[in-house]
Amino acid sequence: MLAPELAPADYAVIVAYLGVMTIAGVWSGRSNRSEEGFFLGGRGLPWWALLASIVATETSAVTFLSLPGKTYATDGSFAFLQLALGYVIGRVIVAKFLLPEYFRGRIFTAYEVLQERFGPGVRLLASSVFLITRNLSDGLRLFLAALLLQAALGIGFTPCVLVIAGVTTAYAMFGGVSAVVYNDFFQFVVYMLGAMVVLGMLLAQTPDGATGLVEFAASTGRLRVFDPSWSLTAPDITLWSGLIGGAVLTIATHGADQMMVQRYLCARSERSAALALVLSGPLVLLQFALFLVIGVGLAQFYATHQVAYEVAAGDRVFLTYLVQELPTGLRGLLIAAVMAVVMSTLSSSLNSSAGVVVNDLMGDKLRRRGAAATMVAARGLTLAFAALQSTVAIVAYEGSLKSDVIDAVLAIAGFSTGLLLGLYVLGMLVGRARPLVGMIAFGGGLAVTCAAVFLSPLSWPWYCLVGSSSTLGIGLLLTGGRGHPLEEA
Repeated sequence: MLAPELAPADYAVIVAYLGVMTIAGVWSGRSNRSEEGFFLGGRGLPWWALLASIVATETSAVTFLSLPGKTYATDGSFAFLQLALGYVIGRVIVAKFLLPEYFRGRIFTAYEVLQERFGPGVRLLASSVFLITRNLSDGLRLFLAALLLQAALGIGFTPCVLVIAGVTTAYAMFGGVSAVVYNDFFQFVVYMLGAMVVLGMLLAQTPDGATGLVEFAASTGRLRVFDPSWSLTAPDITLWSGLIGGAVLTIATHGADQMMVQRYLCARSERSAALALVLSGPLVLLQFALFLVIGVGLAQFYATHQVAYEVAAGDRVFLTYLVQELPTGLRGLLIAAVMAVVMSTLSSSLNSSAGVVVNDLMGDKLRRRGAAATMVAARGLTLAFAALQSTVAIVAYEGSLKSDVIDAVLAIAGFSTGLLLGLYVLGMLVGRARPLVGMIAFGGGLAVTCAAVFLSPLSWPWYCLVGSSSTLGIGLLLTGGRGHPLEEA
């Protein structure tokens, strides 16, 4: 436990927040009576809500709490922003080249496009890869987040998981994607306001305020942003791994992953979806910058203040400050903000997973049973995936899963979107191709990427580029760069 017991006011704030999330989520999705309403919000959600949902969904609790550690460290810097610049570039490319593919017809999932290019077998493959990697990786993210909350709240691990999963499942199951998106918007506001409050407190505790903070950062070498060196194996992010690797990573995660594509399909138009997507890049950049500035503030605070408690390591120093230094009530609000980050990712994962099963695996067989049966299946699957991810988290905790195993699983889940991106680009270049081409290209790309990740010192920002380019290259070799036009049957 990182802090003394929370005061009743802190618990009151947390309980009130969870209650508001549940009620607001169920209310916002009260009109859901159809598959399109439950999974796509009737294709009528506003761009500003989708913008916040995109950012909140991709921001994990681990990122929220550990990113300040990158500038808190003695040799820390703002180099992480180089990756965010790549994210900005990648989103523009997705909006220009991939987004139109999803608005050519009234599709429900990203993987319907692959069926058009390679047949139902490749659509099934892509859907299965998404379901396995998404639920396994998000279960582990829930495990990591619950570990942090357990330390902050001083309660058991399993109750942490059950509270977060229970509240999130309630509004995702009854409110559908509308509840998920609007709650994401509210959760984004909560955790960003919380971060700004912390920064304000740190500035108030810093001699000369913002000027003193900048002088401290400059004198300790923390203002460094760009590293122009060229290296495929550098453990730290460089300008080129950030711009190139970050761009390709974002093209994959935001262009070939159903959890993000679902948000575009919820928009009122392609233009509205593009607006939300493109603006999310600069917003993520500003968000990362805020977290990194907080890290500098934490370094300044602990360098100039004597404290009676042990200061945690860099990746947990933010949480230590939250629970030790914030006043009663505000501490509860910031812990609620951490919960907000966890719930936004979890709710999106549950709804998109249920959507993939209903649309890609069950499809017309389920629809023939009527809208009521489809809605029962959608809600039941949401609950089932919540149980699955909670089980993954609890098993990881009870089994004392080692960090290298967790890192390996998350790495595989991360670069799998790169393999799918390779298939999307292959389909765009050759039109239609035989299903076997897509499957061999995917398998070959997986083998090449696993070798690069586990048998070489390749730096992680390049993983997605290796996966997508190897899949695309194998596919082009198999087809000779030629396929069949889309209009041919």
